[in-house]
Amino acid sequence: MSRRRIFAQTPTTKIEQPNTGTAGALWHDLLEKRNAQPGAGVPLQWLGGDPGQSQVQLLAGAIDVGFFGPIGGVETALRGHDVAIFAPGLINHGSWLVKGNSSFRSPQDLKGKRIATQPETTETYRQARLAASLIGLDLKHDFEFIFGPPTANLALFERGDVDAVITIEPVSTRLIAGGAREIAKVRDQWRQGTNSERPLFLGGQGTRRDWFEQNRGIVSTLSKFYLSANQEIQARPQILADLHQEMGISSSDRAAIELLVKRLPEIYQTEWSPLVIKDADKVIDVAIRSGILRSRSPRPIIEVV
Repeated sequence: MSRRRIFAQTPTTKIEQPNTGTAGALWHDLLEKRNAQPGAGVPLQWLGGDPGQSQVQLLAGAIDVGFFGPIGGVETALRGHDVAIFAPGLINHGSWLVKGNSSFRSPQDLKGKRIATQPETTETYRQARLAASLIGLDLKHDFEFIFGPPTANLALFERGDVDAVITIEPVSTRLIAGGAREIAKVRDQWRQGTNSERPLFLGGQGTRRDWFEQNRGIVSTLSKFYLSANQEIQARPQILADLHQEMGISSSDRAAIELLVKRLPEIYQTEWSPLVIKDADKVIDVAIRSGILRSRSPRPIIEVV
């Protein structure tokens, strides 16, 4: 059967296109390469969105697949919208950064100071708040936050309008290459607070439960695509340098490109197994104990297909 014939029989999947300058920006090229293989047969339509808004887009039907974290997934389910995370994504890559000449040495030193970070609806902020609570910090009361997209936070930080930024890759790498200092990683705070050697699961590719049940073949194929793409990044980190423009880094910024190859491969999740379900469950359990979530969702958030 021809590829055109297969595509004609398979519904188009509307999939979130992560913005340029985010860690997920590589997925478009890597998934399309896999989708071009004979017999792949998954027609994809990539649609852009804003950080923290993919949940709204997905529930409204504007997209079929978007990035979901365990805390956001449970919050969505508790509001009556059943969702499933069915494919790997990213390990938490949030960092606390200050200027290179700053006197601040730890997040505790920043109490009462102004910090820029992503919107409260993002898993990045939710998990930063969760991890900080484990080391005795309350993000809602101990700091003055300015919320915005990573690029806006970058501008605030570089102008000196904030004392620190809690940001994500590759923005962190770009700032560090320019002289900023990383004083903490969210995943290290999690490890310290839970005594867990397992990575802090930030999130993966999610969808509405009804779409998941109706499109199990597509779900299985996409899950394999994402897993394979992440494995390729870890096996061949040079991909990060080759696609540096998708990561929002100019060709002239050689220091940042070199750091990409060193810092980023480990954040691409290369495991999708029942152990990941346990990782997500632990995040949910700690979020409930910390008061960030009120309860568990009626059904499991993670589906390993």
